Amino acid sequence: MPEPESQEDASQQQTDAERRRRRAQFLRERAEARALRDRVQPRRAKVARLRHAMRMRTFRW
Repeated sequence: MPEPESQEDASQQQTDAERRRRRAQFLRERAEARALRDRVQPRRAKVARLRHAMRMRTFRW
């Protein structure tokens, strides 16, 4: 008879794998949407790149 903890660990690993898979899918879709937006609105994309660069320059480690 399997212990309850081992069943719980197995289900936890399964849900972690599922969560990572969903997160990877979300990040892929977000990157795709961002790339599409950048192609459609190049001026806004340029401004966003400049703003991000400024933020990174002023970031304190």
